[in-house]
Amino acid sequence: MRKNNSKIIFLLLVIIVASYSCNNSYKIDDQFTYAKTRINDLQFSVYITAHAVNDLLNNEIGRREALSIFRCNGITKAYIEVYRSGLVIDEKLLREVKNYFLTNDIEVVGGIATVPGEHFGVKQEGKLGWFNWQNQKTQNDLKEVMKMSAEVFDEFIVDDFLCTADTSEESKIAKGDRSWSQYRRDLLTQLSEEIFIKPAKEVNPNIKMIIKYPQWYDRFHLFGYDLSREPQLFDEVWVGTETRGQYTQRYGFVQPYEGFINYSWIKDIAKNKIGGAWFDHGDCDKDDFIEQAYQSVLAGAKEIVIFNYFDFLNGHQGHHLLRTQFQQLADLAKFVKENPVKGITAYKPINSEAGGDLYLMDFIGMLGVPIIPVHEYPTKSDIIFLPTQSASDANITEKINASIENGTKIIFTTGFLSQLNNNQLFELAGLKNDLVINPIKADFIIENNSKIKIEHGLDLECNPNVKNGEVLLYASTQKDNIPFLIKNTFNDSEIFTLNTHTFSQVDFDKVGEVLLCPKPLGLLELPKSWVNKIRESFNSNMGFNLDAPSRVVSQPFEKNNFVIHNYNNIETKVQLTLNDKSVMQLIDNFSGEKYSNENGKITILIKPRSRVWLDKNN
Repeated sequence: MRKNNSKIIFLLLVIIVASYSCNNSYKIDDQFTYAKTRINDLQFSVYITAHAVNDLLNNEIGRREALSIFRCNGITKAYIEVYRSGLVIDEKLLREVKNYFLTNDIEVVGGIATVPGEHFGVKQEGKLGWFNWQNQKTQNDLKEVMKMSAEVFDEFIVDDFLCTADTSEESKIAKGDRSWSQYRRDLLTQLSEEIFIKPAKEVNPNIKMIIKYPQWYDRFHLFGYDLSREPQLFDEVWVGTETRGQYTQRYGFVQPYEGFINYSWIKDIAKNKIGGAWFDHGDCDKDDFIEQAYQSVLAGAKEIVIFNYFDFLNGHQGHHLLRTQFQQLADLAKFVKENPVKGITAYKPINSEAGGDLYLMDFIGMLGVPIIPVHEYPTKSDIIFLPTQSASDANITEKINASIENGTKIIFTTGFLSQLNNNQLFELAGLKNDLVINPIKADFIIENNSKIKIEHGLDLECNPNVKNGEVLLYASTQKDNIPFLIKNTFNDSEIFTLNTHTFSQVDFDKVGEVLLCPKPLGLLELPKSWVNKIRESFNSNMGFNLDAPSRVVSQPFEKNNFVIHNYNNIETKVQLTLNDKSVMQLIDNFSGEKYSNENGKITILIKPRSRVWLDKNN
């Protein structure tokens, strides 16, 4: 009997060991498996356009290939588009694709690109391929698609074409006495409910409806996006961080920092409704592509949707970086969740006009100033940047006075001052109140009493007359030296004025641009001495000083913790001086490399188009 029992016990042990070995042999340590373990920190998703769904996912072979691509790249969620450019996907196919992905552990969301197509809706009369949303056919066609989609999906995103520039007679009549901006915002706010939200929730009361905004934040209000109302209507808000190539015209000369600006500003408005970030491959080399991911994560994104599946099928050199740097990105995302980037608050009210300061915040960020945009006046901030956009606040003067009483540092632009034309503010700035906006391109700057030629020239808003302010930096034309940076003091406050001009509507019209930066700027070609002076004017209260050229971006967290990016195409030397003299060493959390404090300075050599995450290591 004992022998039999021993045999039974032995056989059971063999079975248990064999079972354990078999189970463990199927634990695959691949990108997908690892991504699943980090899903609470960072998630990668892919957007599959209607044409890709129709052409590539209409059979098991195509779906199996998609699943292989997802697993290879650590993609754990798919956004399945139901309509684009006249193509409506059959409900049966949508269900098949959705069920296949869910069965294979891929989360699924529906999506729509609201752009016209043959026999679907009515195209606008205007430059871009957007809808005439006033037309009843547009409204009816989209509503029918939305009803069908709500039968299939429990979560649904409206891509960033919920906008219009239509100037048809039909829209002119509907506009009445309103401005085009006001009319379009009223119309699309109304239709957000009537076409998308209400029809969807009537069919599927539990559906989560998402609006996704593009990256051209300073132009939203012109074409119908209203962030004062839309985020309240939708269940979740997503943000475009698609900055693409900074040196090329195809998608505008957009700077990498714009992704951080756009996400941070919209997050400040949407609060707990913020969902994640979205970027694409357009006009991107491998560095452009991965840089979009870092600025998305630094702004607080915990999910990144990558547009689109066709690019993953065809391959892109940025995918290798996405895979190999996923752990770094996930670690950074986890840290940012509890330790958001700190910096200089820049005030941009919702629906504000930018004048000649369009996208200025992006460029100031590229000079190493950690700009963080807010939509309400930052009464508690120690440093406040007030570009032209801030002038749309009817009570701005009273708010500035209160800040000055608290000793707050204020940075104006000449565009801001000219919009208000307020004697008291000119006194604070140390300027005469005779400022005339007349954009000037200065070919030179003054450095050590010599004229230095600047590539692309330095764009200025005007030629201000200084009263009792101190001119820290002069630009120069063939005839005149023109103040660029002016400093004044009032009680305990420092007041700086930047005489900048990025772009105005005139600059857009000259080249036929509608949405994005129309030309390169000399502002990013300034010598290091100028960049240091501008940066110091903003950052002097931040607890650190950076000695670096332009296109070196600093994003500090808690004390003695920074991410510093080198967006230059050459290796760049950066010197960091900390107010905290007890810090003897910083470590790069990405590479593990250590940097010692020598004579009060920490010197870092940053490779081209790369970054370091410095942390205290005492």
